[in-house]
Amino acid sequence: MAEEAAAKSTKRIITATEEQLLRRRQELDYWKKNATRIRSRNLVTGLCIGAFVVGMFGYTILSVKQERILDEIDDEARIRIIRGPRTGANS
Repeated sequence: MAEEAAAKSTKRIITATEEQLLRRRQELDYWKKNATRIRSRNLVTGLCIGAFVVGMFGYTILSVKQERILDEIDDEARIRIIRGPRTGANS
């Protein structure tokens, strides 16, 4: 019993600051241990998002370019209809 009492009296109480420091050290050890796995996941995720963005941008540019071509053809057709046939008098 004397040993238990001595152990309790020498047992140190951990303060909140020391507990927070201990948690941060554990977290840092976790990040050091799993850094390569986390980086590879982040790389794959970034590449997937980048591929999606590039694909969406390319699709948008292509569709807008097609709309402009169709609008230009429609505008040329309207102009020709308004002007009428080309003759020597109005050319």
